[in-house]
Amino acid sequence: MAAGASSVAIPRQQDGKSRQEPDNGRETFVRSPIKFWVMVLLPLPLALLGTASWLGGYVRPSADEWCFLPTVRDNGISGLVEKFYTVDNGRVGNGLLVGLYTKSGPTGHQWFAPVSAVVMLGVLWAVTGLLLRATGRTAPRGLPLLVASTVTVVFLFATPNTYKTFYWPASAVSHTVAPVLACAAAIPLRWARSRRAKAAAVAVAFLAGCFLGTLSEEASVVALVVLPAVLLLSGSTFAVRVRRYARAWCLAGLAGTATGTLVLLTSPGSRNRRERIGAETTATLAPDALLGSLRAFLEILGTVLTTWQYLGAVAVGVLLGLSAKARTRAGTGAGRGAGSAPVLLPCRPVLLVSAGILTFLVTGYLCTVIAYPLFGSRVTGASRTWNDYLLLYVLLLMGVGALLGRAWARGRRAWPSAVTAAACAAVCMAVCFQLAFPLGQLGHDMRVRAERWDRQDLRLRTEAAQGARVLPYARLPISGMAEPFYGPGRRPWPAGCVADHYRLERITDARTT
Repeated sequence: MAAGASSVAIPRQQDGKSRQEPDNGRETFVRSPIKFWVMVLLPLPLALLGTASWLGGYVRPSADEWCFLPTVRDNGISGLVEKFYTVDNGRVGNGLLVGLYTKSGPTGHQWFAPVSAVVMLGVLWAVTGLLLRATGRTAPRGLPLLVASTVTVVFLFATPNTYKTFYWPASAVSHTVAPVLACAAAIPLRWARSRRAKAAAVAVAFLAGCFLGTLSEEASVVALVVLPAVLLLSGSTFAVRVRRYARAWCLAGLAGTATGTLVLLTSPGSRNRRERIGAETTATLAPDALLGSLRAFLEILGTVLTTWQYLGAVAVGVLLGLSAKARTRAGTGAGRGAGSAPVLLPCRPVLLVSAGILTFLVTGYLCTVIAYPLFGSRVTGASRTWNDYLLLYVLLLMGVGALLGRAWARGRRAWPSAVTAAACAAVCMAVCFQLAFPLGQLGHDMRVRAERWDRQDLRLRTEAAQGARVLPYARLPISGMAEPFYGPGRRPWPAGCVADHYRLERITDARTT
């Protein structure tokens, strides 16, 4: 611990003089090229996010969303929430978010991607600033935004199926946005200074946990593993003055998540869903299911660990670690200076990394166990269900990179540090450029589908208005999305929901008419 304490140097008085961080000139030398790289790199992930958000205008309903549209049209958002609770799955919070974007029809689906991108980027940017403040450090201007945007880009676009991760609202609400919203519960901690503000932050943690528990089972599992891990490490990571408050915040989050999960699991909709799944699969905790889940998770892990684009999170973390320096307290005033003092203690990197890896592995396996009864061995191809714990993986990689960068910066090697910064910048550029190509191809596919979907939508509406009761429907698949009459057996689902949406008695397969 004594050796690690040097990782956070705080100015102190010695012999009547203010003592600054050692080798300040060298640190300025290292930060200068990183400022240059921030200006060069920052437009790349932001451009990717901007382009991806613009492509959201080509999203059109498919799969489950065909069933949400007529329900919200006829019964409103409250009707969809009630249907989720009593019939479908018990996810009350999920039904609320789905109802909000479904209320506007296809237009809501088109706006979902840009709105969720802004929300995710904003949350991760705020969390990056919170962590810097908690460690008593500052970073060059623009670097926290670069870290947040790179993490967001890697999280959304390094996945095997970006459409289901980012553009399919029904999936993104449950598995992509949910873990980011869980991170958002920590943002009030940034301004919690007074006793009343701290009580409000604890209340927010509880309420956010309740909402998360009714939003996504997998994201709730991640929270129920991460928060106890933080509690176990709180004695060695939090300063004494905030330790009790940090533990209260974690316990409130745990209590809220457990409460929301209990509401979900005891709902009629959840019981119906378990009965539907149980009729075709083994019990979740049966030995065969647990072993199958383990095999599936190991295969998923192999895919994730060999996806080199995740190195972008490590690289941007190294840039952060190389350039972050202790926050200057001189001249801040008593109150502000006290607030800016570190609340996170220097901790052994091996302990932090080991705890992070173990937490990721446990959450990944448990999420696979939950998803296995529905997908069986096909869970290895249902990459959208990985996102609940993949955000933790990306953040862990970024944290490892920051620890490596900080360790390298303390080595008093200015030129090698500048070379390391250039190498990390090259990795970030390579990742952004590589991710741009499949995104462009996906955008082309989305545009083609949108044009065909709009033509068919106009035809179905026009003929339905003229009195037609049965009409042919042409499949418009994209990125493995379910469509009416899909698959070798031409299963009809969700043909009934499509018919309801257009107020028809039924639709027929255009391939056979």
